[in-house]
Amino acid sequence: MAEASKANSGKSGRDVWYMVIVLTFKCNEVNMVRVVSAVVAWVQEFCCRDMYCMVQAFATIYKCQPQGMVGLLQFTLSPCYSKEEARAPLGGGSAGAHLGTIHPGLKCFCITCVNKNYTCETDGICLASATLSGEKVQQWKTCVHRREMIPARKPFVCASSKHVTKTFCCDTHYCNNIDIQLPLPKGLPLLVQRTIARTIVLQEIVGKGRYGEVWHGKWHGDDVAVKMFPSREERSWLREAEIYQTSMLRHENILGFIAADNKDDGMWTQLWLVSDYHENGSLFDYLNRYTVTVDGMMQFAKSIVSGLAHLHMEIIGTKGKPAIAHRDLKSKNILVRKNGTCAIADFGLAVRHDSTTDTIDTSPSHRVGTKRYMAPEIIDDTIDKRHFDSFKFVDVYALGLVFWEIAHRCSARGFHGDYHLPYYDLVPSDPSIEDMRKVICIQKRRPTILNQWQSCPMLWKMGKIMQECWCANGAARLTALRIKKTISQLSAQE
Repeated sequence: MAEASKANSGKSGRDVWYMVIVLTFKCNEVNMVRVVSAVVAWVQEFCCRDMYCMVQAFATIYKCQPQGMVGLLQFTLSPCYSKEEARAPLGGGSAGAHLGTIHPGLKCFCITCVNKNYTCETDGICLASATLSGEKVQQWKTCVHRREMIPARKPFVCASSKHVTKTFCCDTHYCNNIDIQLPLPKGLPLLVQRTIARTIVLQEIVGKGRYGEVWHGKWHGDDVAVKMFPSREERSWLREAEIYQTSMLRHENILGFIAADNKDDGMWTQLWLVSDYHENGSLFDYLNRYTVTVDGMMQFAKSIVSGLAHLHMEIIGTKGKPAIAHRDLKSKNILVRKNGTCAIADFGLAVRHDSTTDTIDTSPSHRVGTKRYMAPEIIDDTIDKRHFDSFKFVDVYALGLVFWEIAHRCSARGFHGDYHLPYYDLVPSDPSIEDMRKVICIQKRRPTILNQWQSCPMLWKMGKIMQECWCANGAARLTALRIKKTISQLSAQE
């Protein structure tokens, strides 16, 4: 560092930064202007505040080598610390380690010290880290000397960045000889997705549907769900993967997407969608096994409509989100999370709206949903496909049926019903379009609002919401956002 500074005496501060970073720290030269500007602006504006955002920025955006990070940050931050703090004894650590008094001669595992039996000695600490770089996770293990520990009591060389870098610092011999697993990445580039899919170990089959099978799998200790499509369903697989990767789709009440890949063993091709795993299974499975309390019913309802409202909402901006309609909402396409909330899944029939051209990104599949959950305008083919709101109205109709399924299993005042699908008493187990047309469009029947619900205010009010979701006129139905606000108010009252 001293040599770099001396060699460039007389040059402007920006020139010195350029030489220091390029020659000493081996950063990507393409990024130099941005690196220099970021460092100068950061020191001027923040100095001692918010140090960890800087280490993450350099490590992940500017591609500095780990060796260079320590020196770069020491050089940058030296004006920010008092002499007392610089001389302070090491205490507390970071990244999950509690560092005590360090003694000279600490031996650490060193990934680059091939000629020294992969061992380095230090008067500081041992470090192990894992960084997500492009298509793979890179492990790094080395010594960090005392002079490089800034600030002394919490060295930011030990800082971690969620889903990108995880670092562990420790102070006993060879304590860093471990492989660190990063949290499972989400929404990664295609090549990274394929790398993940090829390292998943399938455990057991947990479900079957019209598109194929769903498996429980493991990826570096994390539970994942793998939805397998046969090759004849390639359109549905492509469509669902496309929807899941829509900008800003991620939401706690929408199933978390991880990766998409195709696997060919020479005899047949499997099309994979990898997502978060929820051991409770679908809402359909859950309601078949368990009843729910009034609070549980409200939590299910609120989380489902929150996910649907997020789907239906357009987010304006350069990285915005188009409005999306699901078109196949039902209890089998909703998953139950451990915390008692739900996540909407299965977007193979979804459509997106481009508000700038007022066009609809129509799904290539000819299927239009599950017959039992079809709205009247779908059954009698009167839906106006030119207007995107028409598809949102269809989702709200199905939402009302899902609410009815949940309410039917709500245990209130000592009473609860057996689990039933909507219209179980009016149509066959596998109804045809004609069966549904007769009941829904001609007889204008809807699921029964039980008299017993009158004894429970929450059930009775939920019944009113359902009825407003079932209107024959789609435009007269409540919006998902309106339902979300109403249920939030009811939950607060409860």
